[in-house]
Amino acid sequence: MQERHETPGARQDGGHRPGIVHRLWRWAVDGLAALGTLLIGVLMLLICADILARNLMGSSLPLISELGALTLVMIVYLQLAATVRADRLPRTEIFIFALQSSHPRAAALLNAAFDLAGGVMVGLIAWSTVRILEKDLASFEFIGVPGIATVPTWPFRALILVGVTVAAVEFLVRTVTALRSAGAGGRA
Repeated sequence: MQERHETPGARQDGGHRPGIVHRLWRWAVDGLAALGTLLIGVLMLLICADILARNLMGSSLPLISELGALTLVMIVYLQLAATVRADRLPRTEIFIFALQSSHPRAAALLNAAFDLAGGVMVGLIAWSTVRILEKDLASFEFIGVPGIATVPTWPFRALILVGVTVAAVEFLVRTVTALRSAGAGGRA
């Protein structure tokens, strides 16, 4: 059996370089994941600053728990599309691996069903996030204590919406790819 070596950026369907849309999409997904990684550093700094404030001043910094909670949710959704694209979501893979070797078309259809279900579920989360964002914008929702420190919630909700929407689209892209693979007899 001949071993296949691919150059970076090459596709399996003939070794052509991906189109501009594919490269831009990959860049956007990776950019959101990188932003999520930067926010992990910000969250660590917030927690360390709060620990120092508690030890040195005897009280917590304002907004830390609220900012931490919103930042954590943002991190999850900003990195979700990259997790989906890298095929790192937890699932029972022992069954799918066995199915791929004996019935590749069935395995591709099962992958398509999994990705479609994921896309629908994450799409529903995106839809509900739109409503929450609209409410936050209409009511000028904020976190914190008025007169001490407040921050509007809409920027957090907007980034959550972007992350979850990109993840839903990534699931749908994977669904189409799996269906194409099933149409080609499971070879892709």
